[in-house]
Amino acid sequence: MTIKSLVFAAALMGGIVHAQSVDVKDAWVRTSVQGQKATGAFMKLTAKDGAKLVAASSPVAGVTEVHEMKMEGDIMKMKAVTGGLDLPAGKTVELKAGGYHLMLMDLKAALPKDSTIPLTLVFKDAKGAESRLELKVPVATAPMAAAHKH
Repeated sequence: MTIKSLVFAAALMGGIVHAQSVDVKDAWVRTSVQGQKATGAFMKLTAKDGAKLVAASSPVAGVTEVHEMKMEGDIMKMKAVTGGLDLPAGKTVELKAGGYHLMLMDLKAALPKDSTIPLTLVFKDAKGAESRLELKVPVATAPMAAAHKH
C-alpha cells in the first residue's frame, strides 16, 4: 500500500493524519454542482505543541483560504483570516460551518458526493518552521461522522 493510499484510507475512515505536530481528524469537503464557484472544507485540527494553519491549497480551486464566520449584531459576516489560524497546544480547533473553515473558491469543476479531492495544509510551529500536509479529502453532503450513521 502506498503512502497516498494510506492517507486516503485514513481520511475515509475519519482517522487521524499526523503532520509533524498537527493531527487532522474528520476532514470533509461539501459537494458542489456545475457552475458553483465555492464550497467549504471542514475538519478538526490538534497541534501537539501549538502551531498556526497559515495556508491551504487544492488543484480543484483557484483560491483556498482560511475563513471565519461570526455574528456582528444581527449580521453573519465571513472574512479571510489574516496571519494564520492559531492552534493552541493540545486543544482541538474545529473547522466547521458557522465558524472557522476553509473556503475553496473559483472551483474548476463540480465536486460530486463520494469523490475525493487533494488538499494541502501549511502549518508553522512556534519557532516559525513550516510543514506541509497532503490530504485526500472525501466529498460529502454532511460531516463524515454524520454521514456514516444509520
